[in-house]
Amino acid sequence: MDAMPNPLRRLTLEQLRRRTSMKWRTYPQDVLPLWVAEMDVPLAEPVAQAIRDAVALGDTGYPAGTAYAEALAGFASERWSWDGLAVERTAIVPDVMLGIVEMLKLVSGPGDPVVVNSPVYPPFYQFVGNMGRQVVEAELGTDGRIDFEVLENVFARVRKGAARPAYLLCSPHNPTGAVHSAEELAHVAALARTYGVRVVADEIHAPLIAAGATFVPYLSVPGAESGLSLMSASKAWNLAGLKAAVAVAGPDAADDLARLPEEVGHGPSHVGVIAHTAALRDGGAWLDALLSGLDDNRRLLAQLLAEELPAVRYEPAQATYLAWLDCRALELRGDPADVFLERGRVALNSGVPFGTGGAGFVRLNLATSPELITEAVRRMAAALD
Repeated sequence: MDAMPNPLRRLTLEQLRRRTSMKWRTYPQDVLPLWVAEMDVPLAEPVAQAIRDAVALGDTGYPAGTAYAEALAGFASERWSWDGLAVERTAIVPDVMLGIVEMLKLVSGPGDPVVVNSPVYPPFYQFVGNMGRQVVEAELGTDGRIDFEVLENVFARVRKGAARPAYLLCSPHNPTGAVHSAEELAHVAALARTYGVRVVADEIHAPLIAAGATFVPYLSVPGAESGLSLMSASKAWNLAGLKAAVAVAGPDAADDLARLPEEVGHGPSHVGVIAHTAALRDGGAWLDALLSGLDDNRRLLAQLLAEELPAVRYEPAQATYLAWLDCRALELRGDPADVFLERGRVALNSGVPFGTGGAGFVRLNLATSPELITEAVRRMAAALD
């Protein structure tokens, strides 16, 4: 059977500019948008067909059933050799971030600390702060991975006087793209148990793993039985506008998940659930083609930066379609994202909102065509001339 074509090479810039989503409508038309986590791909055909079928039937009511969780369990078994995703310990939630909020409500109280590994996905700060919890940073090591000495010190500190501390684990990590090993995750679980910290894992990027890396679900490691995880097909199949995610409880967190208010399950889109289910069940070949294209784009970006911007440090990530670029050696006045936008007309994410350790970095979205990546780096280099 012929390999599926690379979905990152399917759409022209003219076609993409017809889109009305955030990525393509936030900046003027002369700006190349390589920022927010949307992919420049057509929908996987099995997903598109499932949506067309639902619309033809008028199947646009409220979500019901466990088809999404069953599809996720099958995907986890096939892709990660994990058969521990028990459908009876799942719940459908509106999306991963709103699911995180609901899980934190179950395991922590107002004013309690929530530990994050900075630099990290900016909505962690926004959502956690807005729900009346205190964000506490445990900064990553210089290698972009969890620093366990720092993490243990923070756990010990938040345990004092806090009724119900929690740890919001980003796995794989956004923005560094680090894939936590089984050993690292078991270490997390052991520390959490020692210090009485409940773990909530954001695993939205789990399907987006680079060649040679292996994703390990947090709930699959020894000691993680009291953990909670949020998963979704959103990132891997570009379904952010079709809201739906799955909350998964470890065996010792089943009672917590059972306290989830019924109305939370009314929030996801029924068409979204249908789309995500189709992606996980039937979108594997499309995903494999995407992953191959992303591997190519990581190599291309490394080559282009070495040629055009050698002072920018870039280590191709083990996961996600995001590139975390260290621009500190450029010694720019101001935020490098501002410089690349104003002088180069390339929109990237500033590292500052990612928290401590993010200043001087930018995040670049690799989920686009090689031609747009090439043009973006050319513009970024010209912005420094």
